[in-house]
Amino acid sequence: MDSAPLKGGRGSATMVQKCKLCSRENSIDILSQTIKPYNAEDSEKFKTIVEFECRGLEPVDFQPQAGFAAEGAESGTPFNDINLLEKDWNDYDEKTKESVGIYEVTHKFVKC
Repeated sequence: MDSAPLKGGRGSATMVQKCKLCSRENSIDILSQTIKPYNAEDSEKFKTIVEFECRGLEPVDFQPQAGFAAEGAESGTPFNDINLLEKDWNDYDEKTKESVGIYEVTHKFVKC
């Protein structure tokens, strides 16, 4: 997780963006201590997996990409560098001789 410095030495944030109209600096910071796994028992339920501190910006969409990881629920087989850009992923678990996958990834943002 990269971090960019905030203007005036006020710390840093995951994303810093300057408004083209008013030149105000806005930021979103991923609160790393809030990152939680999404497990098989969470399937088909919304679960908070990360929290953001937003100043002047509001996330409206999530585009999952590469860098996700999973573990076979029964076998413990690791599946690394999963790309969810297509919102679906599948592979084959050699230990259980079964197809495994992540399907129909959806999201929602909740203001706290």
